[in-house]
Amino acid sequence: MLKIAQNKIMDYTNLKERMEKSIGAYKEKLAEIRAGRANPAILNKVRIDYYGTQTPINQVAGISVPEARLIVIQPWDVSILKDIEKAILASDIGINPNNDGKVIRLAFPELNEERRKEIVKDIKKIAEEAKVAVRAIRRDGIDEAKAKQKNSEITEDELKVAETEIQKITDKNIEEIDKILANKETEIMSV
Repeated sequence: MLKIAQNKIMDYTNLKERMEKSIGAYKEKLAEIRAGRANPAILNKVRIDYYGTQTPINQVAGISVPEARLIVIQPWDVSILKDIEKAILASDIGINPNNDGKVIRLAFPELNEERRKEIVKDIKKIAEEAKVAVRAIRRDGIDEAKAKQKNSEITEDELKVAETEIQKITDKNIEEIDKILANKETEIMSV
């Protein structure tokens, strides 16, 4: 009976979707962090000038990971090999490309303990940013519920129920962020 009443108070779908988008953005940021293993997502932000258009590398070349510490980029048009090499050098991924005239190889060096700790510190900062985003969405939801209560659309008791439900949704998403962080931290420290 209480669940039915909660659904009439507010629609939480928008809040859930916004929080899920924040978590999705968090996952994308984590994927772009170099953790010692070769991950093609590290190239997501690297773009080349391809016939006057800034184009992501994965749209002009095949990207593969034949070994744990190696990415191979094979352009469909060999004439852009130098452009890809320049774009990688200009990016902030910190890997020097090895061009053999047909493909570009990116070899990922072994991470030392100090660098791993720096990366973990960085991902914790990114996790905190994701939590702040989720909490901001919670605040928006609670403000919306308070506005409904002020406009006499819902009662004070229904406001309390809505606040409790919004907090449960928030807690679940914060827990998800913490779980993702713990997995990434384990991955980085055990490479």
